[in-house]
Amino acid sequence: MITARGALMFAAATVGALHTLAPDHWVPFAALARASKWSVRQTAGTTVLCGFGHVTVSALLAILAAFAGLKMLERLGAQLEHQATLLLIAFGFVYLVWGLRRSFSDHTHRHWHSSLTTWSLFVLFCLDPCVAVMPLVFAASIQGVAAVAAVIIVYEAATIATMVALVLSAHAGVRRLEMPWIDRFGDAVAGSVIVFIGALVGFLGI
Repeated sequence: MITARGALMFAAATVGALHTLAPDHWVPFAALARASKWSVRQTAGTTVLCGFGHVTVSALLAILAAFAGLKMLERLGAQLEHQATLLLIAFGFVYLVWGLRRSFSDHTHRHWHSSLTTWSLFVLFCLDPCVAVMPLVFAASIQGVAAVAAVIIVYEAATIATMVALVLSAHAGVRRLEMPWIDRFGDAVAGSVIVFIGALVGFLGI
């Protein structure tokens, strides 16, 4: 027999996996990994880091929702999601401009650039909470701290695992694209892709 906690954990896993299918959760990582020639390990590590920030902020807002009121925190989360979409577009545009400048320059500064890109993405994903987890945590709070912890852990694991699976699958595909113009203009292309994904997500409201 399925318990209430078990049902909530199943819902958390389902929501965590499904909401990650939105392209803004994985396409930017694959595009940047191809442009910057990241290894599989670096790509996965960056994805896990950003996924952890994304889910942790979502969980903290959800816990606050249990005490401060669900509707207020849902509105705050929705505002943060909208702002995060705009920030993603801005990030992509800046990356596009930087990529064009680098394409016509002999100076790469790859190590510094890679670290800055990783932490910029981390901040972006921390500012992009998932509102969908809030009702789950709110419902689990009725059953106590253990139920809340279980829902958050399952949600976090499902989200990060799905992100890594999608990013690495896309990364494996784009790594096979061996074209001189991609190697030269890869960063600019990655920036363009991020701008497009951000605009698409904002337009569709996903």
